[in-house]
Amino acid sequence: MPRPIQAIVHTAALAHNLDLVRGVLQGTKPSSNVWAVIKANAYGHGIEAAVSGFQESDGLALLDLDEAVRARQARWDKPILLLEGPFQMSDLGLVAHHQLTPVIHNLEQLAMLRAFDGSLPAIYLKLDTGMTRLGFLPVNLQQAFDQIDALVRDGKLGKVTYMTHFACADRLDGLDDPLQRFVQMVTNRPGAWCLSNSAACLLHADKVAGLAAGHGRSLWSRPGICLYGASPFSDRAASDLGFKPAMTLRSELISVKDVQAGEGIGYGRMFVADRPMRVGVVACGYADGYPRHAPTGTPVAVGGQITRILGRVSMDMMTVDLSGLSSAGVGTPVVLWGEGGPSVDEVAKAAATIGYELLSGVTARVPRVVL
Repeated sequence: MPRPIQAIVHTAALAHNLDLVRGVLQGTKPSSNVWAVIKANAYGHGIEAAVSGFQESDGLALLDLDEAVRARQARWDKPILLLEGPFQMSDLGLVAHHQLTPVIHNLEQLAMLRAFDGSLPAIYLKLDTGMTRLGFLPVNLQQAFDQIDALVRDGKLGKVTYMTHFACADRLDGLDDPLQRFVQMVTNRPGAWCLSNSAACLLHADKVAGLAAGHGRSLWSRPGICLYGASPFSDRAASDLGFKPAMTLRSELISVKDVQAGEGIGYGRMFVADRPMRVGVVACGYADGYPRHAPTGTPVAVGGQITRILGRVSMDMMTVDLSGLSSAGVGTPVVLWGEGGPSVDEVAKAAATIGYELLSGVTARVPRVVL
């Protein structure tokens, strides 16, 4: 019998969350096409599940060629965006074969395009507007433009879409400076724009659309974390925004015991009982992707009731407080996060991390069950 731990993936929740974002974007002028971001194995949910849940998106955005191939094998026939572009020359043959759209963010990638013996119908050109990560800076942008124009003239390249990424889209003023920089960088360059991540889609949709309308540009957006039912904001719960959890990480109690006052629990005796207690052991640990640094008090649901973990999380197990849960016993279901338990953001907050890390960190040994 396998360990009683599963990650349940709800494709109906994926579809609901996408529909929610599309509703926001369709209320703007111009409305935006949507890339559903499925990088990191769809934030841990699985490429195939994402293909199923995001059927109504206009395209899928990811990083790895192997995940792009998996999406094609899952019968995704709409556009796929490679967010980090090609890493070596040999990638371009696969890009062309699978009809992928690469993001180009440095001169070395442009050199690959010049040396490639084929052609590409489209690329995205990424500009660095303050993230200081990937993208062309103003100092080398004209060189990039000159090379792109030459590739277009030579018939090696079709249309170009311009994109950037926002470092502070969760702030009310977080787009003011980067949008100004972006417009300055693409002035007089024809082509669509791709700008908004999850936070920008939800907080700045009208601002971005208004700017695009003023310059006569069509728009693409690329929501990510919100599609999986987690919040891009530190002060707003995903449920308050209408999003549904797309992953439920669940397990069971595999042991129950009575602990006397003064007895320690787990490695390092990080928790010592101050009274007689009833505790349970859950088949879930850091080898499953649950954060080892989650402290005593991190919420968990046992038998449908919220309680807390106790002591240090082990590789394969954790201990939970069964005070007041007299009916809990071996086999009682446990929800670590998701439907019927705490949200992934609540667990992340207790563990001083973010929901992105928890969802994408669920390890391969945890079976995914796609509903």
